[in-house]
Amino acid sequence: MADSGNPRLTYWYLFTDDRGVSRQRRCAFTEFERRSISAPASPQWIGRTTRGAMSTLVTVLPPGWIGEWHENPHPQWIIPLSGRWFVESMDGQRVEMGPGELSFGADQGTRELDGHKGHLSGTVGDLPAVLWLIQLDAPPPHRAPCPFS
Repeated sequence: MADSGNPRLTYWYLFTDDRGVSRQRRCAFTEFERRSISAPASPQWIGRTTRGAMSTLVTVLPPGWIGEWHENPHPQWIIPLSGRWFVESMDGQRVEMGPGELSFGADQGTRELDGHKGHLSGTVGDLPAVLWLIQLDAPPPHRAPCPFS
């Protein structure tokens, strides 16, 4: 994220392509406005607001945990709080993430391919991975890669 000027905050987007295969793409939030969040607080960079019903939960993945191949239960933001974890999509891309990195899981509707459906995930290293999940009741505005900016 930039220290001055309009910020850029990156995230990973796990999605299902037109052939039903899960893929991952690096995306970025770039639409920020400099204003006060609540007067008289000084101006800060504020991103575009997304509204809708959601649920939140915290999950702790023990060391050595493997989630086997599965789809995300809901479109969801996954925010690592501590430890490291990985996501491997059906196209073979494996992404490892830790605190300060964001991922949006929207791989619902994949089709089975070579015994794989959705994504494989698990912990990396000898520590648990603590993840905060923000599950949306509705999918993002469009399913194309990088729906949030």
